Amino acid sequence: MRYPVPITGPRYITDSKGRRTAVVLSIREYNQLLEDSHDRALMAESRGDERIPWEDVKRELKERGLLPD
Repeated sequence: MRYPVPITGPRYITDSKGRRTAVVLSIREYNQLLEDSHDRALMAESRGDERIPWEDVKRELKERGLLPD
């Protein structure tokens, strides 16, 4: 029977000269990497969008009853 060995941090596969050629990540680390990449893409996509001051957002949320006074 094989017991899983937890992966803590990235593990590298190297060539015969010791150069890193690939990386092994846990599923959790891989999913986090995908999420971070997606978040960065959304941020880059919205760079030219109009900004709304935080005070205006809070006031509107309070008016809608979505934020307590």
